[in-house]
Amino acid sequence: MQAIVIERLDGPDAAVVRDVPEPGHHHHRAGGVRVVVEVRAVGLSVIDVLQSRGRYQYGTPTPYVLGSEIAGVVVEADPASGFAVGDRVGSIVFWGGMAERAVVAPDYTAKLPDDMSFVQGAAVYLNYSTAWFALHRSGVRPGGTVLVHGAAGGVGTALLDLADAFGVRAIAVVSSDDKAELARRAGAHEVIRSDGPWKDDVLRLTDGHGVDAVLDPVGGDRFTDSLRALRTGGMLVVIGFAGGSIPEVRVNRLLLRNLSVTGISMDTMDAEYPGTLRMVRDAVQDLMAAGRIHPVVGRVFPFVEAAEAMRLIESRDALGKVVVTGP
Repeated sequence: MQAIVIERLDGPDAAVVRDVPEPGHHHHRAGGVRVVVEVRAVGLSVIDVLQSRGRYQYGTPTPYVLGSEIAGVVVEADPASGFAVGDRVGSIVFWGGMAERAVVAPDYTAKLPDDMSFVQGAAVYLNYSTAWFALHRSGVRPGGTVLVHGAAGGVGTALLDLADAFGVRAIAVVSSDDKAELARRAGAHEVIRSDGPWKDDVLRLTDGHGVDAVLDPVGGDRFTDSLRALRTGGMLVVIGFAGGSIPEVRVNRLLLRNLSVTGISMDTMDAEYPGTLRMVRDAVQDLMAAGRIHPVVGRVFPFVEAAEAMRLIESRDALGKVVVTGP
């Protein structure tokens, strides 16, 4: 079968079309349960770029098949999986998705509504499971306010979309007019610019109190001002480091204003608290079924242009989710 293979850790330029064997195994996170999906669309993210350069903490040796998230149709399923042949699904696969068929893990797989396209389906589960878990871990209550960094990206737009489901007001931080427009369409209640006095803007929009939670997939040099933008007792949720650098925190800032900082990793949480992954999966699946999830797809590329899709993500010019159609 055809697949896009990363043959060396040289970034997007290493992505090439190759014939590879059919998947004859189960997914490495499936606990021995085999589910095979015919791939119709693949969602790419910063994970794929980091893996292709050997910088992702859960990476895999080369050569490997590109593609961290897929949407498609189940063509083989063990009875214990909870899925059946013909089910339309979206799944996080980490790698191995950009091929004609891929194996998936049930805990990382959700059923798609009939009225959701496969391109949309490839833009749901990775971003929305991350966004749902971040909002859940933030502890923000209905009526509260959150600040969303990287608000025009895949996770950022998912956070904005889920704000109403959590009953919170979302302030989006973006870097351009195009991204500001997209953030508003995704559900932002207020939009501010990262190239302006955004911390002061946050305080102005919250009557000087600050936000209840900062949701940050970017990291970098804005971290300290993110703490300053929190209200007393607020929480900063570390989602990732799309900005490229990992910030450090002076803990006296936490002590003086009773602030909290937490990271999110569903995998490690599930290892200590079994059932976490299914809780998140079920929450996202229920929201999809209720029509409360509206994924933002910025660009769709054909299969043979997977490398170009990755370059767009690496440039940080992508708006919403970048999706590649199946072979």
